[in-house]
Amino acid sequence: MARQKGHIKYVGTLGDIRHFKIKGQEGYFAGLVGGPSGDQVLTAPEFERTRENMNEFGACAKAGKSVRSGLSQVMKQMADSQVTGRLTSIMKKINLEDQTEARGYRKIEISTQRSYLKGFEFNKNISFNGIFNAPYMISHTLDRESCEFIVTDFNPVNLVHAPAGTTHFRLITSLSVVSDFEYNATTNSYDPVDTDLNEVNDIQFSDYLDLNAPVPTTSVAATLPGGVLPTANTTVLQCIGIEFYQKVGPNYYLFSSGSCLRVEDAF
Repeated sequence: MARQKGHIKYVGTLGDIRHFKIKGQEGYFAGLVGGPSGDQVLTAPEFERTRENMNEFGACAKAGKSVRSGLSQVMKQMADSQVTGRLTSIMKKINLEDQTEARGYRKIEISTQRSYLKGFEFNKNISFNGIFNAPYMISHTLDRESCEFIVTDFNPVNLVHAPAGTTHFRLITSLSVVSDFEYNATTNSYDPVDTDLNEVNDIQFSDYLDLNAPVPTTSVAATLPGGVLPTANTTVLQCIGIEFYQKVGPNYYLFSSGSCLRVEDAF
């Protein structure tokens, strides 16, 4: 694939060369027009491997979407523009670990490969540990239905790197469930093994904490709603994060940038 470096910037087709942009990347790209038809890709024997890859790639995208949907309440301010692709890539790595099913129908067995998701930053440009340096600890119950994020008393002036103009911040913890995915021959698609639990979540916030005053020991706890208990085919993600605000009068205004969220544990 060619990258255009000149001063003329355009998209579309010129002769046999198609010019285009790629979301999340700078510059303009070019490639030759043409290629196999859609019918060829879907039916021709020589594209069997392509069809296998397409089937599994779509499944990986679906599994990654379940992670994002379980955190949809905070995704807008927490994620970068490439989070979808990065999560799909992780799910593909998990997909490749399955040795029980035929190529093109391999499972996405997150429950046996949870380490791939631990430490995932939803904004690759902002690390939680680069923004928040106060000591903390996390815990969860044995049956995985609740968790806690505890920060001992600290001075945020020295330990929180906030955007200019910030007056307050909130700490976040969440529990969200993502199911394993497997191919369903009846629906001819990949479906969650545990549909009822997939994307079930609880997101909790601390009080508004003053950036310029000592913060007492703070605990934020989350519990899955409805008394549901995760099953063997599901993984629970415990995320922790921080949001920044400016207080004007009695109102708190959320900054559009600077917030961050990470998968601290997957169990």
